[in-house]
Amino acid sequence: MNFNKKGTFIILLLSLIMLLAACSNPGESSDATTDENNAGTDNDDPITIGQINWPENIAVTNMWKVILEDEGYNVDLTLADMGVQMASVADGSLDVSPEVWLPVQDKSYYEEYKDQAEFAEDPWYDNGIVGLAVPEYMDDINSIEDLNDNKDKFNGEIIGFEPGAGTMEVTHDVINDYDLDLELVESSEAAMIQTIRAAVDNEEPIVAPLWQPHYIFSEVDMKFLDDPQNTYGETEEIFMATRDGFESDYEDVYKWMTNWELNDDELGSLMLDVQEEEENPIEGAKKWVEENQDVIDEWKE
Repeated sequence: MNFNKKGTFIILLLSLIMLLAACSNPGESSDATTDENNAGTDNDDPITIGQINWPENIAVTNMWKVILEDEGYNVDLTLADMGVQMASVADGSLDVSPEVWLPVQDKSYYEEYKDQAEFAEDPWYDNGIVGLAVPEYMDDINSIEDLNDNKDKFNGEIIGFEPGAGTMEVTHDVINDYDLDLELVESSEAAMIQTIRAAVDNEEPIVAPLWQPHYIFSEVDMKFLDDPQNTYGETEEIFMATRDGFESDYEDVYKWMTNWELNDDELGSLMLDVQEEEENPIEGAKKWVEENQDVIDEWKE
């Protein structure tokens, strides 16, 4: 009788051990399934996007911050000039540089980094214009070739913006190509715009390298000077560049951003919304995103 009780106890104990072992297998299988389901999905690291103090750049970087954070991603906007951005994308410390003007303005950066960074095949904007501009009231100045004869009106200066920007580099080429006896003054985009506004308010001469899209053309009457040598090029397109490996780390985000495109009206309204919230541009971007969800949904298809 005692033996039977002991035998029964041992059998029950062995059965319990086998049951516990069997129960542990589904747990291991579940973990493996979870790992398999998570394979290839986006990681949790913050997405870093380069930003420059240009109106269209502030607009689109804040737009993407809103879109991606609505999707649950963390996004850091990193303020840096174009040279630093491209070097950072190339060495992998920056995920996205969203504004590369080609075929002329940022050609030097493309040539330098095309083997170290990924450049989108298609532009997100295809109607860019770049050149030297003067106020409309300067009737006798309509070509870059007119500048030398009128250099005293401009105090021998072309009012520029941040050094290192592709357009500033091309403007140096313009000075050489046309043998201009004018100096390109480096400052910031904001300082350049303020100088243009002040000159136009007083109907004074000024010449500056400008680009469209830019809100300044809706504020003051400026005209691009003819460029007979075509140093600035004709129509420019704006592309995105990403670090090597960004596509595999953020598959969905990469797909959305390569589908991204804006026409003149869409980019213009985005820039206007952001400009109206100059002190807090993210609010302007939120407004635009809310009102243009149909556009954004097309990028996510």
